[in-house]
Amino acid sequence: MCRSEFSAEVVAQIARDRYEHPHPRVQQKMEVLWLWSHDLAVAEVARLGAVSRRTAERYLREFIVGGLEATRQVRWRGPTSQLAAHRSSLEQEFLERPACTVGEAGTRIERLTGVKRQATQVRKFLKRNLNLKWRRVKAIPLPPKLTLPEHVQKQAKFLEQHLRPASQAALAGLLSLYFVDAAHMVQGSYLGSLWSVLVLYVRAASGRRRYNVLGAINPFTKSFVSVRNTGYVTATTVCELLHQLAAQSTGLPITLVLDNARYQKCALVQSLAEQLGITLLYLPSYSPNLNLIERLWKFVKKTSLNSRSYDTFAEFQAAIDHCLDELFTTHAEAVQTLLTPEFQTFEKASILAA
Repeated sequence: MCRSEFSAEVVAQIARDRYEHPHPRVQQKMEVLWLWSHDLAVAEVARLGAVSRRTAERYLREFIVGGLEATRQVRWRGPTSQLAAHRSSLEQEFLERPACTVGEAGTRIERLTGVKRQATQVRKFLKRNLNLKWRRVKAIPLPPKLTLPEHVQKQAKFLEQHLRPASQAALAGLLSLYFVDAAHMVQGSYLGSLWSVLVLYVRAASGRRRYNVLGAINPFTKSFVSVRNTGYVTATTVCELLHQLAAQSTGLPITLVLDNARYQKCALVQSLAEQLGITLLYLPSYSPNLNLIERLWKFVKKTSLNSRSYDTFAEFQAAIDHCLDELFTTHAEAVQTLLTPEFQTFEKASILAA
């Protein structure tokens, strides 16, 4: 084969394309041309370029006949799936009624198109062609007497009239805003996922002892105040938390965002809050999405309890305490992300049909 076509300009383009061309097949072709331009025999070009001699000769022939433009063309398209012709109808089908399993998806595809595929091919088609992902279904807490639009509207009103103004004032340093809630963690099995070679097991629950943490977190000043016990959270517990918050006050007004649990909304708590000059901002019912501390409890359980087994209640309690005590040291970066004052709403939530 003639090598006279390799001018300095062509060699420079080949040198660039063998690394920078977006298609890997063209990069391979350019590698063969690059080796050939250095006066190597075809057999040696094929060996160093990791292709067969026939393939190397074909690449060189493309270049000699059509130049670099012909060499840059990729004609291989690969097999076309029979399901590709049904993409639009299948996309609509699974948009309206998502499949629970790959097996179910395969059965429905066969019924609608007459094309039968094994689970591996069905899974690839769902991911690559329909852009579907395996997602966990989530629940929207909904008061029994309200429709979803009514609940969304009620939350939006609270958010705009109370929660966002309070957050903006706290961010400006005009008040101390705490999000308050209680977590009741029972010693038992908190299952999670692990990167492991084999399936691992933890001991199942062996008792009902629980560790209660009534907490108040300020995402703006990075402070966490809590009352912890192994009995019950009562109005007295809430009053103890109020006294702690008042004692730590820096002189700014204090506002607490909390839910409507009876022990938090009773006369005893409201009376003490008024005496201490603390404002209680009660969330709409069924609104954990508006309480930032809910994210903290999820983080604590994931960090200290999931996929772990503790032989004694003391060890179980110590693991929770250790996590809570290091929120703004060891876990500072993760907690900072969790406590961003952006609140989830459900105006655009996609509802699963019955």
